[in-house]
Amino acid sequence: MQRGDSRPVSSSDVKGLKKVDVRLKWDPSAWDRPPHHLDIIATTYPVDAPYGRPVYVVQFDKRSPDGTINMSRHSRTGQGFGFVEEMTFELDRLATSFVRVVVGVAIHQDDGHKTFGDVSNTGVVVTEGYEELLTDDFQQVSGATAATVAEFTRNASGAWEFHEAVRGFDSDPVLFTQEMGSPPRT
Repeated sequence: MQRGDSRPVSSSDVKGLKKVDVRLKWDPSAWDRPPHHLDIIATTYPVDAPYGRPVYVVQFDKRSPDGTINMSRHSRTGQGFGFVEEMTFELDRLATSFVRVVVGVAIHQDDGHKTFGDVSNTGVVVTEGYEELLTDDFQQVSGATAATVAEFTRNASGAWEFHEAVRGFDSDPVLFTQEMGSPPRT
């Protein structure tokens, strides 16, 4: 999300973002259909290769080595009330060797091809404390099987900034982890 004057969003122009939460929701599939399984995925990038291969990937079965990015809630079905999956980013604790973190959502393709348009009531919210940085329902990428939603970058002063980054991809969760950090196509 950009402010009206096109500057990236940060909690303070000096201090930057500290602790951010990304929450995901979706409706379960019909009782006689295979479950919809969506996952929040995060990738981290170093100073010397901010658009290269990720240093590490965080998702439902992998946490960050330093404990700064953690999955606190996970669902394989979407069952539950409201947001059923959540990942927390402690950006202020992330090593200075990292300058970029990309966050996305992927749909598991185990039971046939599924897009965001096939899954009802999808939604993602990115917050810092009580401040909502992004709310999206994936409608603009309804034909995609995976999408990036947010990018956090460290500016020259060392402060973390948020950038809306909703881009659709047609890939499974494994391939998506390698593609999601690529520069946007123009």
